[in-house]
Amino acid sequence: MLKFFVALLVVMVVCFVSMGWRVGVVVAAAVPLTLAVVFMVMEASGKNFDRITLGSLILALGLLVDDAIIAIEMMVVKMEEGYDRIKASAYAWSHTAAPMLAGTLVTVVGFMPNGFAQSTAGEYTSNMFWIVGIALIASWVVAVVFTPYLGVKMLPEVRTVSGGHAAIYDTPRYNRFRRLLVWVIARKWMVAGTVILVFTGAILGMGLVKKQFFPTSDRPEVLIEVQMPYGTSIKQTSTTTAKIEDWLRKQKEAKIVTSYIGQGSPRFYLAMAPELPDRSFAKIVVLTDSQDARDILKHRLRQAVAGGLAPQARVRVTQLVFGPYSPYPVAYRVMGPDPGKLRQIASDVEAIMLASPLMRTVNTDWGQRVPTLHFSLNQDRLQAVGLTSNAVAQQLQFLLSGVPITSVREDIRSVQVIGRAAGDIRLDPAKIAGFTLVGASGQRIPLSQIGNVEIVMEDPVLRRRDRTPTITVRGDIADSLQPPDVSTAILMQLQPVIAKLPAGYRIEQGGPIEESGKATKAMAPLFPIMIAITLLIIILQVRSMSAMVMVFLTAPLGLIGVVPTLLLFGQPFGINALVGLIALSGILMRNTLILIGQIHHNEHEGLRPFDSVVEATVQRARPVLLTAMAAILAFIPLTHSVFWGTLAYTLIGGTFAGTIITLVFLPAMYAIWFRIRPENQQYAHGKAAE
Repeated sequence: MLKFFVALLVVMVVCFVSMGWRVGVVVAAAVPLTLAVVFMVMEASGKNFDRITLGSLILALGLLVDDAIIAIEMMVVKMEEGYDRIKASAYAWSHTAAPMLAGTLVTVVGFMPNGFAQSTAGEYTSNMFWIVGIALIASWVVAVVFTPYLGVKMLPEVRTVSGGHAAIYDTPRYNRFRRLLVWVIARKWMVAGTVILVFTGAILGMGLVKKQFFPTSDRPEVLIEVQMPYGTSIKQTSTTTAKIEDWLRKQKEAKIVTSYIGQGSPRFYLAMAPELPDRSFAKIVVLTDSQDARDILKHRLRQAVAGGLAPQARVRVTQLVFGPYSPYPVAYRVMGPDPGKLRQIASDVEAIMLASPLMRTVNTDWGQRVPTLHFSLNQDRLQAVGLTSNAVAQQLQFLLSGVPITSVREDIRSVQVIGRAAGDIRLDPAKIAGFTLVGASGQRIPLSQIGNVEIVMEDPVLRRRDRTPTITVRGDIADSLQPPDVSTAILMQLQPVIAKLPAGYRIEQGGPIEESGKATKAMAPLFPIMIAITLLIIILQVRSMSAMVMVFLTAPLGLIGVVPTLLLFGQPFGINALVGLIALSGILMRNTLILIGQIHHNEHEGLRPFDSVVEATVQRARPVLLTAMAAILAFIPLTHSVFWGTLAYTLIGGTFAGTIITLVFLPAMYAIWFRIRPENQQYAHGKAAE
């Protein structure tokens, strides 16, 4: 919420400082008006106000003032040319409404895969499409209806510039920029080649950017998983957990310590799944005061565990993460028909992972083999004493596990009374052979006389996936690393093992990289629809196949600014950065649409093609710079957010580069596309002489 209000304040300050306080008030008024419309639609449609919604609104804040700035800037220019307020507002509507609507719809459609993807990642990001879409469409309505009206009522008296339109753009700064454009268009092939070369370098540079699916959460809880050897009694699990609890309660960072013995904790957070009941498992949830306290306690507990805090258990210390639930950041599933062969392959995988410096801990979900007591009956002796296998099984169950004898009412509850052998007898494997059974005639028969007792090592649990025996080798990584990068590196090291797998056996990747693949698979069918709708919107606006293709080709150029920014600030490229890149492509296409619309208007006014390109770029320079500055400054507060930080850096770097592309590369690209050449004319004071 603090970041939201800071971003809101930044946008308004940019409007006041850059345009004057009265003009700034008109533009800034678009923000609360738009937010009011958004909140009303959210209330009517039942949309929740959550972290995703709030971040989407901050994302929209950097974009929703763009239309208002474009509209009011056009009004001010026309009033400087001598138009009255009403005529200036009508002109702003007639010349900016259509291209702004097309650009807004293109930006909104870019978020469509997030809104309709049927995946666990889509469960997180679906609201982003709806909130950003509602906000941007509402901002367009405000910009073309309320902003001109407010401009008529609130704009100061604008002094008419002598010389009209030509004189407004005949200042030293505009003339310097005009000369730069002439130079660019004259060398359009060199400029285009440079941009293409830089874009290729940005694509190659993506290989150096760290990869991420979803970031870790900023919640202050520390999660401790205590896994005893499978088959351990719940009493031993409770004793070990109590020892860890005692250590935790002595730490100043631990404010509340809650343990769940024999099961996982309740699902108090979307991105987690409670563990199934297991007597050998316990989970401890520790609440701290802050993220710093959480990290300090987490690392101190890991050191204590390494120092022998609970040597008989596997203790894992983690924290919550955003996005779809994945128990371990790195996991590989070894699948095949024979459990024995599976263990051999899993052992090879585990050895490679343990040897990697990228891994911190490694284990398998089958656990270590455990000793199991087996009792084989001698059927000849059973017949001699008049017993059956079923009768022996029932008596052994009574002695070892116990059977209900009766029930006793305690207050409003009915409590079963279980009869079984004493603990010092039934829990000692050495004494089990001395059990005495009762024969058919009432005689007492030692257990050792009717069978053999032996101890065999076996798997405590066999897990299957799609009915195929599956061992998952998984582990934790260092906090400074990203799961996709580590998974990819480990997979390369596993190639010799994969190459030698027998027929019927395979190794699959699990963890976040698998969830990322599921999210991509869910969105893949939506991308063609998104592209088709985008092209339809563009063609309806520009009414030219050539112009449509040119507009669409500008969409990925924001990568030129994104990759250096992510590398400079050490940010990973994950699903949030991908969302930012999609928004960025919409911004670039909108700027291109508006610039092309201005070029066509200039040609309709009688300017020659070369002059139309130069003058259109000069005329759009101020609103493009103002909207870019508002967006960049509005995204800065988000850079400190754990969840939205990568998106903010993506938009900041991409918007900065996109502004340069709009003002420099687009004129050169347009000149190439439509074969426009500099004409033999002299530029007096940097302005085209006619």
